[in-house]
Amino acid sequence: MTVTAAAVLAHGAELAKGTVSNNDVTPGVLGFLVVAGMGIILYFLLKSMNRHLRKIPPPPPEEGEEGPDVPPGSPPVNASPAPRGDRAE
Repeated sequence: MTVTAAAVLAHGAELAKGTVSNNDVTPGVLGFLVVAGMGIILYFLLKSMNRHLRKIPPPPPEEGEEGPDVPPGSPPVNASPAPRGDRAE
């Protein structure tokens, strides 16, 4: 058991005994409810985000790009010659 785990267990045992003085601050029920509420809100937020992202259509193919049935690396079928200013002479 690590030192940190031992410290946490010792602190938890002290809280379980009920020897907490009035000057100690503990999270209590309100802290639990806040964290649980944030978890529930996060769940619904991610669910809504997923629904909205599914509505986005895939990007259209760019000009001159063939469909997915063309194997990668193959030359384009309708390749036009390079413009005059781009030729290496």
